[in-house]
Amino acid sequence: MRTASTLSLALLAGAMLGLAQPTLAQTTATKLIAPQSEIAFVSKQMGVPVEGTFKKFDAKVAFDPRKPEAGSIAFTVDTASATLGVPETDAELPRPEWFGTVKFPQATFQSSSIKALGGGKFEVAGKLDIKGMVRAVVVPVTLTQSGATSTATGAFAIKRLDFNIGGGEWNDTSLVANDVQVKFKLALTGLGPL
Repeated sequence: MRTASTLSLALLAGAMLGLAQPTLAQTTATKLIAPQSEIAFVSKQMGVPVEGTFKKFDAKVAFDPRKPEAGSIAFTVDTASATLGVPETDAELPRPEWFGTVKFPQATFQSSSIKALGGGKFEVAGKLDIKGMVRAVVVPVTLTQSGATSTATGAFAIKRLDFNIGGGEWNDTSLVANDVQVKFKLALTGLGPL
């Protein structure tokens, strides 16, 4: 149960981090290459790092690397797709005290601004919605390009309790840490050159 709980927290962080499937009008034909993309989350349970992933997510991207301020990024993460790789733990993650997937089947992210930092690095500010709790986040993104594929990578931290992840005995941050790191790699086609 405790391992499952920790994994759930990690997944939640991943979901938050996981820029979610957007509801945004695309101005380009940018598409997510799902098989080459991943969203992971890492939390600590009793001081031991536990990593999980989300198997289902999508992104809508309207973004020109040369005019980032005019861009928009939206993500949707299917919270029921969270896995820590252990069936017993994975069965706990959909429960109300963790992701509450019946009531909250998706976590979402919608950008509000994108700022170029130079060298293929960007800051994406926006709102992360997990379990109906909306928080402002700033996500650092590094963009690299190889042929027709662009890859956006980054990591950011969230507080699981800000999103009501891990209720009851799991509110105790000595069991499951409050900090969750969300890591992502998104492979995209259709972006303009850097």
